[in-house]
Amino acid sequence: MNMKAVFSLLAAAGLALSSAAVAAGDKTYQVTGPVLEVTDTMIAVQKGKDRWEISRDANTKVTGDLKVGEKVTITYTMSATEVEVKPGKGAKGGASPAGAPKKK
Repeated sequence: MNMKAVFSLLAAAGLALSSAAVAAGDKTYQVTGPVLEVTDTMIAVQKGKDRWEISRDANTKVTGDLKVGEKVTITYTMSATEVEVKPGKGAKGGASPAGAPKKK
């Protein structure tokens, strides 16, 4: 095999592995319990004494007959949609935001 072919194979393997790493980057979680309610946008399950509502959309893969009363395991990810930073207890009115130069 010539060097050009070896480098091409290594580059292709590196690209494939980096794509897999990005796709696997989101941490997944699971919740298992009986279904309490099903809509086009949400599945509610009983987890212990708590009701868990998990959002869903047209891309949510469902295997089997999803209906109230069936025991299911839902795999989901968490992603922030908004972050609001509140001033800490020790913050003073004249404090500058992190990274901003202090006024003199």
